[in-house]
Amino acid sequence: MSEQTTPEKRSDDSAGDDGGGGFRRVWKEWIKPFLMVLIVVGSLRSAVADWNDVPTGSMRPTILEGERIFVNKLAYDLKVPFTRIRVAEWGAPNRGDVVVLYSPADGKRLVKRVVGVPGDLLEMRNNRLTVNGETAEYQAFDPEDRTALGLDGEPDEVVEWETVDSFTHPVTWTPYQPAQRYLGPLRVPDGKYWVMGDNRDNSKDSRSFGVVDRELIVGRATAVVVSFQTWHDPRWDRFFLGLP
Repeated sequence: MSEQTTPEKRSDDSAGDDGGGGFRRVWKEWIKPFLMVLIVVGSLRSAVADWNDVPTGSMRPTILEGERIFVNKLAYDLKVPFTRIRVAEWGAPNRGDVVVLYSPADGKRLVKRVVGVPGDLLEMRNNRLTVNGETAEYQAFDPEDRTALGLDGEPDEVVEWETVDSFTHPVTWTPYQPAQRYLGPLRVPDGKYWVMGDNRDNSKDSRSFGVVDRELIVGRATAVVVSFQTWHDPRWDRFFLGLP
């Protein structure tokens, strides 16, 4: 009798090509590495550093509309990525810090300046701020200062330097526009912060939604990364500009 032969079995790789091997190869070589990169980048943005786009002028003249700012999320603490669980803390927001926070009113991310820290006694009269009985000092802007901050062409804005507790930063307001220019006196409770926009007459801040819990503060904004008046009109002199 002649010897009967049987077909040779295909190798696993060959068989897999007709089954799920093609997908497994794509998963291993493309999808999985891409997902790993997304997870790593997302974790870094969530817990270490991030950027924030600023669509409004509530922080003029410090931050202008159309700017993207750098946010240091390690400025005060370390959180578990994608959560608000704090695993380590080495500081707290200071009076004068520009911070990114979640609004207590609707949860939206906002950029504001810390005006009052826990225990502070705040008062404001006609946009003149008093902190713990000490009235802030105000000094008018020189025309060159306005040009340096990109504020040319805004004749109705009053821009001044505000100094509180030896810390100086710019503020602006619009005298002919109705606004909330009086505040307090009020005491900032423990674990809470009072935040306001540098554009005092055009900012939705603690004057409307009240004090901010410490856990709602995401991190500290430290610099302008890029600045565009329109998508084709960059403000080159404001790229990589540190925030006062």
